[in-house]
Amino acid sequence: MALQDKYINPFTDYGFKKLFGTEINKDLLIDFLNQVLPERHHIQDLSYTPTEQLGASEVDRKAIFDLYCTSPSGERFIVEIQKAKQNYFKDRSVYYSTFPIQEQAKKGDWDYQLAAVYTIGILDFVFDDGRHKEQVRHEVKLKDQHCQVFYDKLTFIYLEMPNFKKAESELETDFDKWMYVLRHLPYLQNRPAALQERIFQKLFEAAEIARFDAEEKARYEESLKYYRDLKNVVDTSYEEGKEEGKIEVILKSHEAGLDVETISKITGKSIEEIKKIIDEAER
Repeated sequence: MALQDKYINPFTDYGFKKLFGTEINKDLLIDFLNQVLPERHHIQDLSYTPTEQLGASEVDRKAIFDLYCTSPSGERFIVEIQKAKQNYFKDRSVYYSTFPIQEQAKKGDWDYQLAAVYTIGILDFVFDDGRHKEQVRHEVKLKDQHCQVFYDKLTFIYLEMPNFKKAESELETDFDKWMYVLRHLPYLQNRPAALQERIFQKLFEAAEIARFDAEEKARYEESLKYYRDLKNVVDTSYEEGKEEGKIEVILKSHEAGLDVETISKITGKSIEEIKKIIDEAER
């Protein structure tokens, strides 16, 4: 496959981690997070934490995050790219947030004081609940029956990228600029005039495919093919709430070469159910 784009797609696994998941580019992640986080939790530095987290016992399921990092003052940040709709997406977000909470436990005498935990989802789709249709940034906290914040150290921030529709001439804030570059990066041929800050100069240099060596290009090509196959399957086949639609998604995903673990994430069905459906279809 010949790559025609000048810049990588940040919604591919490789592209996202190339831009935000390496020590050399962590200033990109810091700048991005500071446009998304509340001002009181802006950060000056962070350290990457292993992205695979195991439960407290063997029966607990493990979680593998896209990015997981910690600030010097202890705040935890999970940053996830979500490429397609999936059943129980909100459940998954809540489940993932429990790992950085539990890991703060201390042996012996402990007063249970926790550092803040943020789960940030960059969504390549929009929620289907019909509320706030044009809103890009959603911030969710634990509240009581009077809509007062009950606990302010657990926050979920979701960015619905398809809802960001500003043109380059309409970009006003650094948040706008980050949303624009994430939304349009693989379709650009040059760095826009509105994105001349040093941080964006570095981002465009890191994203330029021509700078990749042969191994990096091969890994990105594989990641891009996976993204396009997944996108095609979901866009053409997914019928939410219909069993027939799920079966069609499973079979088309299998034909596209997606593994059963990924198909499970898309459909919400167990690996055993998916294998059974594929086996029955191939008889």
